[in-house]
Amino acid sequence: MNVFTKRIAEALNLHEYKVENTLQLLEEGCTIPFISRYRKERTGGLNEVHIAQISEMNDKLKETAKRKETIIKSITEQGKMTSELEKRIEQCWDATILEDIYLPYKPKRRTRAQIAREHGLEPLASIIMLQREQHPEIIAKKYITKDVQTADEAMKGAQDIIAENISENEYSRQMLRSAFKHEAVITSKVVKAKAETEEAAKYSDYFDFSEPLRRCSSHRLLAMRRGEIDGVLRISISPDDENCIEKLKRHYTKGYSPCSSLVGEAVTDSYKRLLKPSIETEFATLSKERADEDAIKVFAENLRQLLLSAPLGQKRVMGVDPGFRTGCKIVCLDAQGNLLHHEAVFPDFCKNSDKMQTNKTDAKERVICMIKKYGIEAIAVGNGTASRETSAFIKNLDLDCNIPMFVVSEDGASVYSASKTAREEFPNEDVTVRGAVSIGRRLMDPLAELVKIDPKSIGVGQYQHDVDQTKLKKSLDLTVESCVNSVGVNLNTASKHLLTYISGLGPTLAQNIVDYRTANGAFTSRKQLLKVPRLGPSAFEQCAGFLRIPGAKNPLDNTAVHPESYKIVEQMAQDCECSVAELIKNKEKRRTINLQRYVSDTVGMPTLTDIMNELEKPGRDPREQIEEFSFDENVHTIDDLREGMTLPGIVTNITNFGAFVDIGVHHDGLVHISQLADHYISAPSQVVHLHQHVTVHVIEVDRKRNRISLSMKSLTSK
Repeated sequence: MNVFTKRIAEALNLHEYKVENTLQLLEEGCTIPFISRYRKERTGGLNEVHIAQISEMNDKLKETAKRKETIIKSITEQGKMTSELEKRIEQCWDATILEDIYLPYKPKRRTRAQIAREHGLEPLASIIMLQREQHPEIIAKKYITKDVQTADEAMKGAQDIIAENISENEYSRQMLRSAFKHEAVITSKVVKAKAETEEAAKYSDYFDFSEPLRRCSSHRLLAMRRGEIDGVLRISISPDDENCIEKLKRHYTKGYSPCSSLVGEAVTDSYKRLLKPSIETEFATLSKERADEDAIKVFAENLRQLLLSAPLGQKRVMGVDPGFRTGCKIVCLDAQGNLLHHEAVFPDFCKNSDKMQTNKTDAKERVICMIKKYGIEAIAVGNGTASRETSAFIKNLDLDCNIPMFVVSEDGASVYSASKTAREEFPNEDVTVRGAVSIGRRLMDPLAELVKIDPKSIGVGQYQHDVDQTKLKKSLDLTVESCVNSVGVNLNTASKHLLTYISGLGPTLAQNIVDYRTANGAFTSRKQLLKVPRLGPSAFEQCAGFLRIPGAKNPLDNTAVHPESYKIVEQMAQDCECSVAELIKNKEKRRTINLQRYVSDTVGMPTLTDIMNELEKPGRDPREQIEEFSFDENVHTIDDLREGMTLPGIVTNITNFGAFVDIGVHHDGLVHISQLADHYISAPSQVVHLHQHVTVHVIEVDRKRNRISLSMKSLTSK
C-alpha cells in the first residue's frame, strides 16, 4: 500500500482502497476524467473532485517527504542529529511544524546572536536563562575580551542569544500562532503621499480599515494586497502585543531576580524584533494562500459555467462586432463555423467620415442581402460598445422570416483575434474580422471557441491577476479538461485546440489527429485513431470514449460507451435478438435486459448503468438549450436608470461577495450577496449561475464612479 494512502484517506474521509486504487491509476498515467468516467469499479465511484484532491494531496506529501530528506541530511552533516530528533522528523507531516523543528539547525545569515556566540557568550546566556544568579554583572565580567569590552556588552550579547533561542522555540511559535489565529487584526492605512491621487481612489474603502483576520473575506484581503503592491496602502497583521509578551514572560521568566529581568527584556526584544515579524509574515502568506484558493475556486466555477453555456449548435450564423466609429464588422459563417464572407457596414448610429455617411443608406439592404445569400439562421451580436444600438438596428431589419438574435459576450475576443491561434486560422484576415468570427462561433459552441483563449482573459474571475498564477493555471486547465471531456467532441470537426484537452492527448497528438484527418478524410471509426502517428494503445484507451463520430458505421462510436465495453453491448443486442442500432432505438428491448447477467470481475453495475444511460440518449449534449433575451428598450445608458426600476439582466460574473449583472447600460451592476435572496445564503452560486437571465431592482446609482447597486429580493429568475 502506498505510504501516503492512509493519510490521504483520513484527511478526505475516504476508504483506503479507493485512495490506493486511485493513486495506482494516476501512477499508470490515467487522467482524472478517464478515471472518473471509466474506472468507477476500482475507485468506488469517486468523482473528479475527489480524484483531483487525492492527486493534489499526494503531490504535497511527496514534496514534504523530499523536504524531510533534505532536513535530515542537513542536521546530520552538522553532527547534531539524534535518534529522537530523527524520529520526530520522520513522523512529522505538518510542513509548518517540520520547519519549526528544523529552525534551530537551519543555516542562517550572521545574526546578532550568531556574533555573540562567536564571541563566546553562549555559556553566559545559559547561566542567565537559569535565573539563579543574583549578580549577573559580576559573572559577565569573566566574558570580557577584546571583542566584548564591558560586562554590559557581554550581557547584551547573551540576551541576543536568549532572544533568538526564544524566537526559534516551538512553544513560542505555536503560542503566537494561536494568538494570530484567534486574535489577530488586519489593518490597512493609506500612504499619505498617495491619498489624493487618482490611482488611490479605487482603494478608498481601505484608507483606514481594520477587522479580525479570521473574518476578512478573500476579496477584501486581495483588494488590500493589490493596494499594497500599488504603493497606495500599508497592511499589517497583529494580535494584542502586550498580551502576547506577557504570556511569553510567564513561560520563560522565573521570579523577580536580576536574571529574570534580563530574560524578560530578551523576551520583549525577541517578540518585537524576531518572533512577531516571522509569524506575521507566515500569516500574511497563509491568509493570502487561503484568499487565493477562494478566488481560484470562484474563477474555476465561473469558467466551468461559461464553458458549459448553452450552444446554438450547427447553424449558419452571422457574427456582428458592433462599433460607432469604425462601423459594424460582420461575418457570415457556415454550420461548421467556416468563414464565408465578411464586410463592414455603417448603420445610422455610426459617426465620423463622409465615406461612412455614404454607406449608411444601404446598411440595411447589405445586411439583408448577406442574410439571404448565405442562408443565415441566427445572429450573434457582441455585447461591447454600440451593442444596444446594433441590436436595435438588427431587430428593425425588414426580414421575410424571424431570425433569432443573441447578445454574446466579447470578453477575450480581442485577445483571441491577436493570438497565434487566430493568425493560424485566418492568416489573410485582420483582427477585426477574427474578433467577429469568434463572436459568431461562441454562439454556435462556446466550449469549442473559448478553449482557444487564455481563461484569465475571459472576464469571469475575481482578482485573477493577483493570485498564485501557477495554482490558477493548474486549476483552470483541470476545469477546461473536465468540461471538454464531460461534453465530448466531434472527432471530425474538433479543432486541435479542443482536441488538446481530451483525455490522453495533448498538443502533439491533437495536431497529429488534425493532420491525419486532413490527409485521409473524415474518421469513420474510433479504431482509425490507432493509425494516427504516435497515438498508441495507452493514449487510445484514455481518449476514445470522449471522441464522437456522428454517422459512424458502428453507432457506439457516437456515444460515450468506451470501446472496451463494445462487446458487452453487442452481447446485450445478441441476447435481445437484434442489432446494436436496433437496441439503441428500441426502448422496450432495453427494458428486458437484466444487467446482473453482465457483471464480471472487471465490469460492475456502475459501468453497466452508465452504458444503459448512454444507450437511452446516445451522444447527448449535457448542456442546456439556449434562450433568447432582450434588454429593456427604454434603458440604454446609466443616465436612464432610476432607483426602483425593475429590469431584465444577464449574470456576467460571480464573486464571493455577489453577482454582476448586465442590464444593457455598458456598466454591469452588482447584486451584493445580501441582496440575492430573501433568505440567508453563504455563496452567490447557491442562487445564480453565469449567463442566467434574471430580473433585478435598481436600488442605487453612483454615476460619478459608474457603480450600479441592484437587488433580486422578492424577484424570480429563469
